[in-house]
Amino acid sequence: MTKKAVFAGGCFWCMVKPFEEQQGIISVTSGYTGGHVPNPTYEQVTTGTTGHTEAVEIEYDPALISYEQLVEIYWQQTDPTDALGQFADRGDSYRPVIYYSDEEEREIAERSKQSLQESGRFDKPIVTKIEPRTDFYPAEDYHQDYYKKNKLHYTLYREGSGRAGFLRKHWS
Repeated sequence: MTKKAVFAGGCFWCMVKPFEEQQGIISVTSGYTGGHVPNPTYEQVTTGTTGHTEAVEIEYDPALISYEQLVEIYWQQTDPTDALGQFADRGDSYRPVIYYSDEEEREIAERSKQSLQESGRFDKPIVTKIEPRTDFYPAEDYHQDYYKKNKLHYTLYREGSGRAGFLRKHWS
């Protein structure tokens, strides 16, 4: 039986590949969650008025990869000290959030966040939110598997946004 996890870490294009490369991942879908507008469009979400974040929904086999492992992968794709967006992407729709489905996931995420704070890896507080999961709406088709369909633009964006350099500095 598979499970699903949802994470928001800025631009969803950059959140797909790190999860898809892991054993036990069935699929990674880019989309929107956390807001009050049903079936939002990309254009609506980027206005910052829907309450939604860009996020990824990960379907996985818990016999092969645990939720705890997914949370650890998540941290290593984000700047957990920036609550106002991620890298070049600013605003509410790019805020970092771990969305939990049940109490066990909430506890795992909270423990992991506390451990990261205590690790001394960052000299600022860990501000990533941990919130209950709400409806997830898949993004438009052109956003799905963006890193595969638009390799050059994806690579340039990942570098140019500052994400790649930050991750090399803090997670290598």
